[in-house]
Amino acid sequence: MGLTGPLAGVRRIAVLLLDGLGWYQIPVAAPYAPTLADLAHRFGRPLTSGFPSTTPTSLVTLGTGATPGAHGVLGFRLNIPGTDRVLTHIDWPRSPVAGPGFPGGGPASPVGGDRPGGTWPTTGTAETTGTEEQPRSSVGEQPARSSVDPAAGGGGEPGRGRDGWPTVEDPDPRRWQPLPTQFERAEAAGVAVSLVSRPELAGTGLSLAAYRAGTHRGAVGVDALADEMLAALRAGTGPTLVYGYHPDVDRYGHQNGVDTAEWRAAVAEVDRLLARLVDGLPPDAALLVTADHGQLDIPAEARFDLDTDPRLRAGVRVVAGEARVRYLHTEPGAVDDVVATWTEVLGAGAWVVTRDEAVAAGWFGSVPEAHLARIGDVVAVCVAPAVVVASTENPIEARLVAYHGSCTATEMTVPLLVVRRSRG
Repeated sequence: MGLTGPLAGVRRIAVLLLDGLGWYQIPVAAPYAPTLADLAHRFGRPLTSGFPSTTPTSLVTLGTGATPGAHGVLGFRLNIPGTDRVLTHIDWPRSPVAGPGFPGGGPASPVGGDRPGGTWPTTGTAETTGTEEQPRSSVGEQPARSSVDPAAGGGGEPGRGRDGWPTVEDPDPRRWQPLPTQFERAEAAGVAVSLVSRPELAGTGLSLAAYRAGTHRGAVGVDALADEMLAALRAGTGPTLVYGYHPDVDRYGHQNGVDTAEWRAAVAEVDRLLARLVDGLPPDAALLVTADHGQLDIPAEARFDLDTDPRLRAGVRVVAGEARVRYLHTEPGAVDDVVATWTEVLGAGAWVVTRDEAVAAGWFGSVPEAHLARIGDVVAVCVAPAVVVASTENPIEARLVAYHGSCTATEMTVPLLVVRRSRG
């Protein structure tokens, strides 16, 4: 990545991930985020995210340094092989191993800015959280009542759900995502590793899949995030790695749209965060700023609906993925018919291919046999400004304004800013 020169002499590194702030959103944000614009102009360049361009996939790609096919977190929602159940990675409770003594361990909770539901604000500033009901997975409210193939990374014996029925446990993050993380490697090499994000994100399944090491420092809001990141940078005397995560640009883009008043307020808060971090960097430290994906607004008239168009459900057993990238797990023998139907309904604004075609084209990088079944038999990618929603099963997602996940430059191009105080 060409970082050897810019990071020469650096012993402490802070990495800040700004959820949803793609490279092509920075010019839109510039009037409300002058520090961001200046840093991007002087020290920034574009990178390309993995596919799909979605938070769980990108966080684990950043954490492992591996492609989505290799680490196995291949989308926002994935069918658990051997079941009709869908795992939503941001609603992945903590593993039984993730107690307070486990690296990064803490209470269970959903993760981050991409969650179209309970943590979303309804009014007020970027610090306000709402209480809307969470959307259900693509297969409805009840989990599948069958066992999970252990080779696929699934859970063990079924437990009991709220309704008293046996339920399949969520996969163990260490088996679902089997690769070591860069945070683990750094810690094993003697680097002091800290993770700074909202307190409720510690120890979730996604956090363990992506990071799996380090001490978690809880921080709510940009001031607390800056305080904790800078304190962690200054705490040690040896090599130090501090990772910070901020969700609000993504959140307000989804809810209100890019370049709305709410989104502008969120990028203004990011600007204040960046100014504080740059001003507080120790002399032997560097700040790396990046994102997981960009976003684009989707007009109301460009929304196909799985719950109102029966053609889209024909021959489909399980729907996973998200609105811009759908994974369709088909009934036996239905692949060709599903490809033909979805191609006809979505038209030229989508690529509809088989799993084998998508894998052969290298969309996910190399995909080992153990991860293949997590991808739908059919993959439908919206390349025009359009989405495929499920207005009954996922009404909140269906009402969003901005989306991501596809392979367009707006969604996949993210920034990398490399800032050292002595250079600023």
